[in-house]
Amino acid sequence: MNEDAIARALHVLGVVLWIGGVAFVTTVLLPAVRRMKDPEERVAFFEAIEGRFAWQARATTLLVGATGFYLTDVWDLWYRFLDPSFWWMHAMVAVWVVFSVMLFVAEPLFLHRWFLRSAEMRPEATFRLIQRMHWVLLAISLVTVVGATAGSHGLMF
Repeated sequence: MNEDAIARALHVLGVVLWIGGVAFVTTVLLPAVRRMKDPEERVAFFEAIEGRFAWQARATTLLVGATGFYLTDVWDLWYRFLDPSFWWMHAMVAVWVVFSVMLFVAEPLFLHRWFLRSAEMRPEATFRLIQRMHWVLLAISLVTVVGATAGSHGLMF
């Protein structure tokens, strides 16, 4: 059995589910939620859907982090972090760190409470801010996916 191939396949699967989920939330869920008239219904619906996605996002970020570390170590790719032409290695780690901090630290400690309070007081502004932040994170993630895919197949920028 080829452990490296399994690790690479799990890594790609994790990225697809994780970033694909972010794309769904950003391009489908948030616009639908913002069109709801009743702010209380909007918050409840968003909380229910986002809460169900949170387990998938946490699991897939853990999977991506573990397989990414494994592949970097087994293939001895640490030198790439010293070469600017492998910028996408830094980008992958940065995106992973940002999402991990959001999912495992910020959200449980304060973001969830902030969202509920803010959505109660200023629902339009809160959902506008959340949608804008999701678009920024999605854009950075997609640039990283394209760069990592091209770079890992030999295309240097």
